[in-house]
Amino acid sequence: MLGLQGARADPLVFSPPLEGLARVTLRAEWDDLLERRPAFRATLGVYGDILDHWARWSPARLTPLAWGAPECRQRWERGVPLLAEASVAIGADELEDLLGALMERLAELREDAGPALHRFAGAWDRGAIGPEALLPAPGRIGTGAVEEISGLGPELVTFLAYGSLRPPLDAYFASVRPHLDGDAWRLGACPFCGGPPGFSDVLEDGRRRLACHLCGGAWLYSRMKCPFCGSESSRDLVRLEPGDQDQGFVVIACKGCRSYVKELDRRVRWNGQSALVEDWGSPHFDLVAERAGYRRPIPAPITLLARG
Repeated sequence: MLGLQGARADPLVFSPPLEGLARVTLRAEWDDLLERRPAFRATLGVYGDILDHWARWSPARLTPLAWGAPECRQRWERGVPLLAEASVAIGADELEDLLGALMERLAELREDAGPALHRFAGAWDRGAIGPEALLPAPGRIGTGAVEEISGLGPELVTFLAYGSLRPPLDAYFASVRPHLDGDAWRLGACPFCGGPPGFSDVLEDGRRRLACHLCGGAWLYSRMKCPFCGSESSRDLVRLEPGDQDQGFVVIACKGCRSYVKELDRRVRWNGQSALVEDWGSPHFDLVAERAGYRRPIPAPITLLARG
């Protein structure tokens, strides 16, 4: 049960699953990043808490997706992410520890969300809402049921989904990650869960790799296209430079859809951390983009928690 106490294959293409050691490594990377950017330590403390909970998570009855390469590729060729046609069965008990701890932390950070969080917890305990309500759908995260029943804003629901679904979804897709090769998927959404890209890397060979923070997937994508709307117009795509002290980093924005994604050129900053850690640890880049009038489908770490 949920409870709120205080406030009622190819390494260039896919990422390894968040097994115990990998989750511990993420936490170590996070600590290292905060050593480089100590000014963010207090503001972004919730993300360290999330990584700690991920490290302690273990599957109960979750069965990984067992499709072979032909089954996966047949869907990718149709532009369909695997989750859209797979029968993922994430039990409520698989998610409760992760989700409950995150809701308690969110209630501390956002007192205005306390009543809605309590309504969410009550609906979850009654079985009116389950894990499927948080899964990605075309153009959004979740089915909308959480917002309707609880009154939580879409950004907070998305925050809860990202903070709780990553370990089970990563485990669910672990066996099919190697089936994705460089030319199997050409869309900006995640080929595994359908979620939006959370970060972009330029690899040593100049190719672009997008990362999904929701399930841990990664895939190659054209550097000349917006990953959100697909625009290839040079007039739409713009680069926002955060500053000289952050060499290798840039914000890629689209004038057409007004969306943006942060990008790290690994050829310049070869010792950068994983995509998730670099994204969570660079909220000042989100401020640059938001002040220029751009947005992202994933809640920006610092601006989300600051909103009342």
